[in-house]
Amino acid sequence: MTSPRPDGPWSEPPAQGEAIEVAEGVLWMRLPLPMKLDHVNVYALDDGDGWTIVDTGMSSNKTRRIWEELMAGPLGGKPVRRVVVTHHHPDHIGNAGWFQSVHGAELVTTRTAWLFARMLTLDVQESWPEETLAFYRSAGMDPAIYDARVAERPFNFSDTVYSMPLGFTRIKQGDLFRMGGRDWDVHMGNGHAPEHATFWSRDDNLVITGDQILSSISPNIGVYATEPMADPVAEWLEACERLAPLTRPDQLALGGHKLPFLGLPHRMAQLIDNHHGALARLLDHLDEPRTAAECFAPLFKRKIGGGEYGLALVEAVAHVNHLYHLGQVDRSRRADGAWLYQRKG
Repeated sequence: MTSPRPDGPWSEPPAQGEAIEVAEGVLWMRLPLPMKLDHVNVYALDDGDGWTIVDTGMSSNKTRRIWEELMAGPLGGKPVRRVVVTHHHPDHIGNAGWFQSVHGAELVTTRTAWLFARMLTLDVQESWPEETLAFYRSAGMDPAIYDARVAERPFNFSDTVYSMPLGFTRIKQGDLFRMGGRDWDVHMGNGHAPEHATFWSRDDNLVITGDQILSSISPNIGVYATEPMADPVAEWLEACERLAPLTRPDQLALGGHKLPFLGLPHRMAQLIDNHHGALARLLDHLDEPRTAAECFAPLFKRKIGGGEYGLALVEAVAHVNHLYHLGQVDRSRRADGAWLYQRKG
């Protein structure tokens, strides 16, 4: 186990198969991801006779081998009795079913997270659903990227999420939850994922933020074919405004990616301000009619590569949807099916 620096936040993550103790009985570990954001943070909280794990990494034989190293090493061979999942994305819930099926762990998560994950693992598609392709066209997806996607087998949630057995324990807004010798208030985030659980310790300065609040990147906020008129930007901003009064400068935020950090009040204000700034730039950009795919420049202020294109596109749709729902832009169909958005007046 790597020793923590005594002065708080860390400049380097734990090495593969190792852990950093960020507070008494709270271990920070890291698992690899096969994408540009190449890692996810997971945590283990010591319950005395066993461990509670928070988030599980993406399902793969490699990830499970790392978990076995962690359980034999930093976790000292004590059983994992509970798995807490902050939200339904594969890098967080991916191995929850394995812990349930193979290790007999209890799964604790929100009802929405469980329903989404269970539904998506059962929805296996060997060819692209027409609704998804229509959604990509409506967003103005780059034709070369569209053609490349159509030529491949679609991504299936079950590719990266272990089969989930029936049964889970629900947590909800306002619950008091005990783990790691601490009482935690459960508060729901939103926007990045529906009913995203965050945990606020009553006994010390720890906050488990998942992907709702991250230290150096903004959580991805996307719209998908399942709900093409969704407004997750409004949901995310509402959640941030609601969670902001809970923050204190001395709290140690344990996020799903990047490094743990101090200064939650400042970071929350920064994230909210950044989104308002991006929306203002986007509105100016829409003085001319544009598709969502033509809105990367004002939103991201950098070149978007192929590996990031999918996440950038769903985030662009989220932001133009938000302006549309606010009544600040109109939209019209182009001949190829793409929506063109333009500032009103």
